[in-house]
Amino acid sequence: QVHVVESGGGLVQPGGSLRLSCVASGTIFGISTMGWYRQALGKQREFVATVTTAGSTDYADSVKGRFTASRDNAKRTVYLQMNNLRPEDTAKYFCTVRSWSSEDFWGQGTQVTVSS
Repeated sequence: QVHVVESGGGLVQPGGSLRLSCVASGTIFGISTMGWYRQALGKQREFVATVTTAGSTDYADSVKGRFTASRDNAKRTVYLQMNNLRPEDTAKYFCTVRSWSSEDFWGQGTQVTVSS
């Protein structure tokens, strides 16, 4: 059984920062990509960022220059450093983990609210 657990969400003022973490545990036969998606109320889930095993990253245009994704392979952990947060970043953030056999595992999400 695989567990993916996010943490680090919360309430922050516009311009502030948060750091999300996500750890994967259980039997996964190799992890390839780890990443983040988000879903705002009433909207579809959207891509935020991914990190490959080698550390290569990809970002949605809306977060480029403000968010930084990184990972610790030994700890099976992926991070999302979010700076200069905007009200439109308010959403539930979900971590996703893809195995080398192309299975996708998702966490339950952590809420990020950007408001004054």
